[in-house]
Amino acid sequence: MTEAAEKETAPPTDFIREIVMQDVQAGKHGSVHTRFPPEPNGYLHIGHAKAICLGVGLAREFGGLCNVRMDDTNPAKEESEYVDSILADVRWLLTGWGEPNIGLKPVGKTPEIVTVDGRRDFQLRPLPYGEDAAGLAPFYASDYFEQIYVYAEQLVRAGKAYVCDMTAEETDQYRRIGKESPFRSRSTSENEDLLTRMRAGEFPEGARTLRAKIDMSSPNMWLRDPVLYRIRHVEHHHTGDAWCIYPMYDFAHCLSDYIEGITHSLCTLEFEVHRPLYDWILQSLELPRSLPRQIEFARLNIDYTVISKRKLLQLVNDGSVQGWDDPRMPTLSGLRRRGITATAIRSFITEIGVTKYPSLTEFALLEHAVRQEFNRSAQRRFAVLRPIKVVVTNYPEGRVEELSAINNPENPEAGTRQLPFSRELFIESADFMEVPPPKYFRLKPGGEVRLKYAYIIKCDKAVKNEAGEITELRCTADLDSKSGGPTSNRKVKGTIHWVSAAQAVGAEVRLYDRLFTVPEPDADGDFKAHLNPASLEIVKAKCEPSLANAKAEERYQFERLAYFALDPDSAPGKPVFNRTITLKDTWAKEAKKS
Repeated sequence: MTEAAEKETAPPTDFIREIVMQDVQAGKHGSVHTRFPPEPNGYLHIGHAKAICLGVGLAREFGGLCNVRMDDTNPAKEESEYVDSILADVRWLLTGWGEPNIGLKPVGKTPEIVTVDGRRDFQLRPLPYGEDAAGLAPFYASDYFEQIYVYAEQLVRAGKAYVCDMTAEETDQYRRIGKESPFRSRSTSENEDLLTRMRAGEFPEGARTLRAKIDMSSPNMWLRDPVLYRIRHVEHHHTGDAWCIYPMYDFAHCLSDYIEGITHSLCTLEFEVHRPLYDWILQSLELPRSLPRQIEFARLNIDYTVISKRKLLQLVNDGSVQGWDDPRMPTLSGLRRRGITATAIRSFITEIGVTKYPSLTEFALLEHAVRQEFNRSAQRRFAVLRPIKVVVTNYPEGRVEELSAINNPENPEAGTRQLPFSRELFIESADFMEVPPPKYFRLKPGGEVRLKYAYIIKCDKAVKNEAGEITELRCTADLDSKSGGPTSNRKVKGTIHWVSAAQAVGAEVRLYDRLFTVPEPDADGDFKAHLNPASLEIVKAKCEPSLANAKAEERYQFERLAYFALDPDSAPGKPVFNRTITLKDTWAKEAKKS
């Protein structure tokens, strides 16, 4: 078992797990059941990874299930594209985590009417992923629109909800000052009639709402007669035009949890003030089965980025990035395209833990998790990003020899590969300086370096064009200095990488960096003012021949440079590589300078 796998098998401890353990020991639930309920109005980001890992992790540890549910109650902002992307991201993030403990529903299945203690109730039982997975689908809050409407009718009949004719602006104003709506005293029969007509589509959008009748003097704004339903004449991505009234998130959320049999509803801290409303709705309906428990935790905030679907959408729409899966984005699809693995993200989530208190997490912690994994697993390769030609003048023309190179010094089982060596080579232009500073140990006029796995060479001449630019270096090699040769033990202070010019593979290399230049780009309210103009540089590189057959699932360390992954834009004979991460934290050095 790898170190990363061992780390993942050891369950973490935190305050949420302690609460769940206490509930289990007290016999409150037959089994633990959590859920991951994203709204399909954008792509998932790294913050969602924390919620997924927490919900699924609890299900795994306590032998339960974690439902994937689309909280799709706002049809104006939700699209099937986002549903598809969410499912792809969840599947990817859980790859290699063993039994996923995901709860899904049979395709087309809706809640069944059940009888509990003589009372009618709705319930939709999940099936574990793996039992005929091809016939299973995610849950949708919109699967329960009929049942949620029935619960709304029950509240109206119990005198706990009323239809209000105030505008959205008037409603907000009255709630802020704690003033009751003039329609709060409508009779039950009138409210029932108006609600039925709302559903039938008789009224224009915004004309009426259904509101809970709670306490307009409550210090908690969410208990001041919150809106439960609003009229929206908008087609829904999942239900089409079947509905023209839609439940608000707070109303649908708790009832969706109940219908699915969720035991622990995990939310980020901004929903803490919503919890009294969550509990009020469930308790006011006098539901026969055990009720879910909402628990809040601190959301994941990372420096040098923004984690808000609304702001990420702005970056996409205004062309600041090249789409939701741009490798500079904190979306899971962007991180995946950049080359970051699911295991590295899960290790990062485990490392930062779960707390009740907001904090700013360093992006460097994610990078550290990536470097730790890639140092053990990435294949080593030679690539020259900014090439300058070297001619080894005393090496025979037309001769090509194969040299043995190590694939991964951290993993002997990775074996070796063959590198062609010839008279004409490419090295990094940064590995030569005509007038070097003190303690410069790379190539310079009259100086020597070792070509890794090959010979020691000495620079005899720098050839320049009419503009004075260096176009070629003329060098001689100590042909006895190769491994096993008479002078192979001769010491020189510099070792550089190279590729044979004739066999080199051309590649586009995209050098990605952080999207923002400051740790908290939204601190002053103008996050786009802090976009990093150097967040992407594209270079035409020369690579060793084996990279012509690079694989999407592999990660590569271009020696002395960085870690890279193959981009989907690649074509046969035309590889495109994304820089996933540098070998060292270059931003830490900049922070010290400032």
